[in-house]
Amino acid sequence: MVVLISQPKFQRIALLAAGCVLVTYFLLRTDRVPYQTTWGYVHTSFDWAKRQPRYPIVESSMTKLPEGTPRDLPLIQHVFTQDELNESHNKTQADRRDAIRDAAIKTWNAYTEYAWGRDQVQPQSLRGIDTFNGWGATLVDSLDTLWIMGLKKEFKQAVRMVAKIDWAKTDSRDCSLFETTIRYLGGLLSAYDLSGEKVLLKKAAELGEMLYAAFDTPNNLPANAFNFRAVHEGLLYASKRESTAAVGTLSMEFTRLSQLTGDPKFFNVIDNIKKHFERTQDTTKLPGMWPMYIDLHNNFITEDNAFSLGAMSDSAYEYLSKMYTLLGGLDEAYKRLHTKAMSTIKSHLLFRPMLPDAYPASPPDILFSGTVLSNGKLIELLPDVSHLGCFAGGMFALGGKLFHDEDHVRIGERLARGCAWAYDAFPTGVMPEISAVVPCKQTAELSQCEWNETLWREKGPSGADAVKLPKPFTVMRDKQYLLRPEAIESLFVLYRITGKADLLDLAWRMWQAVKAATETKFAFSAIVDVNADGFTTKIDAMESYWLAETLKYFYLIFSDPGLISLDEFVFNTEAHPFKLPKAAHGKGR
Repeated sequence: MVVLISQPKFQRIALLAAGCVLVTYFLLRTDRVPYQTTWGYVHTSFDWAKRQPRYPIVESSMTKLPEGTPRDLPLIQHVFTQDELNESHNKTQADRRDAIRDAAIKTWNAYTEYAWGRDQVQPQSLRGIDTFNGWGATLVDSLDTLWIMGLKKEFKQAVRMVAKIDWAKTDSRDCSLFETTIRYLGGLLSAYDLSGEKVLLKKAAELGEMLYAAFDTPNNLPANAFNFRAVHEGLLYASKRESTAAVGTLSMEFTRLSQLTGDPKFFNVIDNIKKHFERTQDTTKLPGMWPMYIDLHNNFITEDNAFSLGAMSDSAYEYLSKMYTLLGGLDEAYKRLHTKAMSTIKSHLLFRPMLPDAYPASPPDILFSGTVLSNGKLIELLPDVSHLGCFAGGMFALGGKLFHDEDHVRIGERLARGCAWAYDAFPTGVMPEISAVVPCKQTAELSQCEWNETLWREKGPSGADAVKLPKPFTVMRDKQYLLRPEAIESLFVLYRITGKADLLDLAWRMWQAVKAATETKFAFSAIVDVNADGFTTKIDAMESYWLAETLKYFYLIFSDPGLISLDEFVFNTEAHPFKLPKAAHGKGR
């Protein structure tokens, strides 16, 4: 029997079938992250927002986020022509990018198999350990890396776990306000900015309420050693000896939280810190900079005499220009703070190393940043080379573009190339944590000087020990490489700003050396001695920043420049990109 179907009914059936196919396709896609409403969300067992502070800040006195239309700031990224893109971002760069992605997958697989939910995995013993309160530092720190690399299935897996984190449950007596802010809070906010997953913002807001309690001190300056018992008893006090980095590296994360939640209290406590930095900047023993340690307990006293861009100081300076962009250029104080600090750093901390005669024709044009000891009158430069300080190349270049100072862009490039040169100087192709060199005499131009073998031997170890060190290094205070990101961070920033394609090859050579020196069967490991010739002794350690920062910057430098553009995002010190105000970067002025 023949059944006749009317044309309209047939069309309805066909449309229904096509709709079913499309629904099935979207449900089964592995690269799609469904915007679920719960993700199995579990609220933190203690509601930090309802905690009664001992030293409350009156809401009516709070400083709110700057109002007004964001300024039309200068473009940061180089405008790549199609020819430049065709020449630089060809199959070679795609292959390099994929190699980094493979390393990230290997790292993530080791974490999920052997340390799921823990803070980090030990790459040799393959055990999970908790170093940051057991809330899953690697899990949260890696969220945006997974998203950026297109690992959406892994991202979904991570979000489901993050949705269940209870910030009130930990085996630790306290936590670091600084580390928790840059890794956990920064990771959540960035992943939300990229994916739009609301559960991430909910978890960030919960955590923000907890961290806000660190400011419940008599002077409302933060207690970096966030002791849980003390905070519940209202007995927190700001430290009499706190690192400048710890107090200065909260501003971006707390500001972004205020921007996203509309709650001004997070920004208010940051603005208070900024005012103390303003008040003291010209009165330290090296005006323009702040010492490595500050007395927060006693009215932000800055009497210490050591000044550096390395440990204890680094990201406090990094955040000055970045806060200016995050606020859309609406707070001129951050521009003044940055400009003064960079002027002092250029005059007193930057130096050019004395280079051996191996470069007679064209010695590399490189700089390093050292440590200064000052009593207010006598200033002594210690020519240390710190891996942590390698971020300074990107800092100078970003500030130079933002504030129309091409000299600072050039300084940034010389600093970035200096760290790349330091990598090449050692047998492993990787630079140590802390070393020292013989500096050239400081001049306004930071110019090159002739090699002096006698002076090098006088400054460095004598006899056979001196032969073991590559020239012009005089000592290695810490021989380790801890999988740090600062050198590749600056190369990434300088490539995006200048468009110089040779920086891609420098980055690839750096990656090949790092991979060869650190790779294990299941992951990657810190190493004991970068000056080892041949086999490297591994340390059973792989911090969360390996995936959150180091691999992310390696991936991004080999990716299309439009991916996480410096005109659309600003990175926190843990390499978490935050969205900028819509009008933040335009044609510039």
